[in-house]
Amino acid sequence: MPTHKQEFEKGKLFLIPSRLGEQPPLEVLPLSIRKKINDIDTYIAENEKVTRAFIKKIVPGKPQSDLTFFLLNKFTKDIEIPAFLDPCKNGKDVGMVSDAGCPGIADPGSQIVNLAHQYNIKVVPLVGPSSILLALMASGMNGQNFAFNGYLPIDKSECKSKIKQLEKRSIKENQSQVFIETPYRNDQMFELLLKTLQPNTKLCIGCELTLSTEYIQTKSVSEWQNIKLDLHKKPCIFIIQQ
Repeated sequence: MPTHKQEFEKGKLFLIPSRLGEQPPLEVLPLSIRKKINDIDTYIAENEKVTRAFIKKIVPGKPQSDLTFFLLNKFTKDIEIPAFLDPCKNGKDVGMVSDAGCPGIADPGSQIVNLAHQYNIKVVPLVGPSSILLALMASGMNGQNFAFNGYLPIDKSECKSKIKQLEKRSIKENQSQVFIETPYRNDQMFELLLKTLQPNTKLCIGCELTLSTEYIQTKSVSEWQNIKLDLHKKPCIFIIQQ
């Protein structure tokens, strides 16, 4: 007969990183990811089709019919979200998977994690690739003091103003400024950075990280002026520091 503690023991919320591209999963993901995916049947995901394909890559023999999904994306209503953790309350582990990279980092997920803490559900982050940290590691810029700024404004004049603001902050606080852009606007962002930043400001571009086409370079803005890049529709991280 189960003890009182065992009967009411909650499941855990596992934060499961995904690949950043189509490379073989176990080239960039530890074996612990495979073990957890083998054990877990309930997932919180941005896109069910993408996550099913990811799970099939990691554990080909896992029956897809056993899987249950809760979708967390821009269409999810706030009122739906608390129920995503009901399996944990009933003793089942749940995995939260990002389409690419780490859940909750430049991705949906923090709201779920916050609720898990409120419900006293243990949160377990698993090791995996983060394009933000990989780019910062390879940039040669300040890894002791940095800020991730997400997406900059779409409006060109507002974006230009934000770039100048980040550059000033990098000078004042000796802080690396990290941001991203929607892949189809990467070329416009690169062009705007070269027109807006001071010539001696350092700019790192990390593109398609962990893939065979990976490109990471840090140069001054004046050096970048003579270089042609094709960043269109390629996942990129931009880092600046004066």
